[in-house]
Amino acid sequence: MLEKQIWAKVIFRMTESTHSSYCLNPYRYSRRATREVRAGNVGIGGANPIRVQSMITCDTMDTAASIQQTLDLVAVGCEIVRITAPTVKDAANLQHIVAGLRAQGCEVPIVADIHFKPEAAMEAAKWVEKVRVNPGNYADSKKFAVKEYTDTEYAAELDRIRERFSPLVQFCKEHGRAMRIGTNHGSLSDRIMNRYGDSPLGMVESALEFARIARELDYHAFVFSMKASNPKVMIEAYRLLVARLDELGNAEGEMRNVEGGMPNKGGGAEPSPNSEFRTPHSWSYPIHLGVTEAGDGEDGRIKSAIGIGSLLNDGIGDTIRVSLTEDSVHEIPVAQAMVAPFNARGAGEGPEFPDVPLSYDPFSYHRRETARVEVNGIALGGEETMRVFTSQEKWDALAHKIDRLGDYKPELVLEKSGVVAVDPLDESAVAKVNASQDPVVVTIADGLDVPVIAAYRLLAARLEERHPILLKDTLAPSADPNAPFLDTLLTAAKRIGSLLCDGIGDAVLVQGEHAPGQSLRLAYNILQAAGSRIFKTDYVACPSCGRTLFNLQTTTARIKAATSHLKGVKIAIMGCIVNGPGEMADADFGYVGGAPGKVNLYVGKKPVKFNIPEVEAVDRLQDLIREHGKWVDPAPAAEPAQV
Repeated sequence: MLEKQIWAKVIFRMTESTHSSYCLNPYRYSRRATREVRAGNVGIGGANPIRVQSMITCDTMDTAASIQQTLDLVAVGCEIVRITAPTVKDAANLQHIVAGLRAQGCEVPIVADIHFKPEAAMEAAKWVEKVRVNPGNYADSKKFAVKEYTDTEYAAELDRIRERFSPLVQFCKEHGRAMRIGTNHGSLSDRIMNRYGDSPLGMVESALEFARIARELDYHAFVFSMKASNPKVMIEAYRLLVARLDELGNAEGEMRNVEGGMPNKGGGAEPSPNSEFRTPHSWSYPIHLGVTEAGDGEDGRIKSAIGIGSLLNDGIGDTIRVSLTEDSVHEIPVAQAMVAPFNARGAGEGPEFPDVPLSYDPFSYHRRETARVEVNGIALGGEETMRVFTSQEKWDALAHKIDRLGDYKPELVLEKSGVVAVDPLDESAVAKVNASQDPVVVTIADGLDVPVIAAYRLLAARLEERHPILLKDTLAPSADPNAPFLDTLLTAAKRIGSLLCDGIGDAVLVQGEHAPGQSLRLAYNILQAAGSRIFKTDYVACPSCGRTLFNLQTTTARIKAATSHLKGVKIAIMGCIVNGPGEMADADFGYVGGAPGKVNLYVGKKPVKFNIPEVEAVDRLQDLIREHGKWVDPAPAAEPAQV
């Protein structure tokens, strides 16, 4: 299996410049060209803006509540609304929900969310504009069986899937329904897991199995998604998908040129005047972006911004959903703020960057191998902890309460650190640093009019690897105490988090937030969300939906109140089993809805305690953590400093 994974990654090294297979230019924004797919009256991909969507949280059988929640989402700007249909009965009730919406003049496209039941998908497709299927659940039941499939056995499995999936494809084709082939990292089939592993490559191949069936039936009104709760996995999976689609499209185009054939039906739309497109090919399907189980509050917004924002910056993504463990109307302003800069952005803005080969593998995370250096008695670089810088001005503002900042203390002051600031476009300045005998910490000089992510990528490519890098969220420190914090948070998370997920950076400095304590909290939380420095309890919490078997918001709050002092412990909170075991694979413990009022507890992805009454489930979770030696009693409460 390992040899197959290595071979599959090698096929993406089509040129000396590794980025060319997933992104036209990592140093200059250009939105990926796609064909247009229409869900009702809303176009996705092509020349359309990046769309914003969400999902209602109530029981699908509650028609009135479903209609009202949909109207509430539309009122705040949601362009596509998803509703779960776990059974045929739920799917049939979509008729009444859609009829009620249309009677009130609401034409928003409705997407039926299908996981385990093809029969529910067939029923739902009668009433909605789009159907989402999860390849890992649609025709498979996960038994976590270990089996080495022969090629013949694997082909037989694909024939079985084709038989189950083809009727839905034919119906959607005949009735003008769109589809999302939505892979989730947490719910890959046993077949995929055994051949490709629990990997981004497995996610891509899972989706392509279903896409090939659709294309065999000349159906092209579908989009892809590659969701995961880990931003690194999510970013790698989407990049791998786009690289694979480009490879398939280019190969098909070469064959058509040789044979003199015509392009496939349903080709791409005209390019947007605001974007520099590559020519769409027959595999240029739109992409839906999302970080699943992102959680709530600041942490959920940061994690979403890292995954979604990084890909949007590379020109990937035609529709997004921000999945928060909150009322879904709160997702829309976050999503709108994420896509706004890209919907208004022209291609190729900013200075011309040289096309230098990237310093990192975009398909596999490896931290840049820098030398270890000491700055004012604190080690950074090498395998040391990612460090947090602040400015002298902010340090002075916090000096009277440094010892009460707890986990959010600043570690180094920029002006006293000896960090070398350069312009990465100035080859002589970078060469001067490279000529130094000893490694030094390097950053990008403030005041430069360059895109931050592109500038740091260029710096990492030109700088000798031994020199550690200090990342900044902006090259223009904020002097505005009234700047909207959401914009500051999303910008910082997108820029710093994206670079961290590429393996670039040994320390961070948030300059876009004026408030000293808040800037430090933001820096630490970005490191946590990117998996670069775990300094507090880590939570994987799914958004609520009609499948949820308990109140996710109140339950998450109770679990956090009981466990938030357990630094470094990762806890997954899942409302149902749909994505539970897989998304909990790298969690220490899981709290999963098993039945109404009942909870199952997991260690990793293995269930160990069943049907616990919800009223005592948090206590039992604490007991389970104790059993596995990861419980510590909370420290006595002390007066916290205001951060």
